[in-house]
Amino acid sequence: MQTAFTIRRFEPADLKRVMEINRICLPENYSSGFFVSIFERFPETFVVAEDGDILGYAMCRVEHRFGYRLFGGTKRGHLISIAVLPDFRRRGIASALMRDVMKSLVGYSCGDLFLEVRVSNVGAVRLYKKLGFTVERKIRHYYADGEDAYVMSKKLPFKG
Repeated sequence: MQTAFTIRRFEPADLKRVMEINRICLPENYSSGFFVSIFERFPETFVVAEDGDILGYAMCRVEHRFGYRLFGGTKRGHLISIAVLPDFRRRGIASALMRDVMKSLVGYSCGDLFLEVRVSNVGAVRLYKKLGFTVERKIRHYYADGEDAYVMSKKLPFKG
């Protein structure tokens, strides 16, 4: 079943719904202050998918590689969180959210985007690989419950 949806920038009025989706979909939950701080610092990289109601979201921050200012390194986008309500998965929403944040990160002069994903989250790993991400490494016991994470990354078109 196809779902007609649009991607738009997060707005503060979306906070309650985004936090609800985060609690429903992910074991890692963030405070309202954390969501607001990402929005305030990197508003172009915090997006929601909606069809009249918010169905999912993605949020990123921009980080500097070690020695960025001293040695001319690049900035990196870091996907902090992405979630789509279970009833709306496998309809292209997560892919659309990812494509939107990747475009936005180019505007922040990021050379790549990286993320952490549970090794057991086969569907997400498959999605990220389909979008051109590769596994950089595995971090043992990354999550609070002890599960390992893959660190995955993708080069972005850099615009200086």
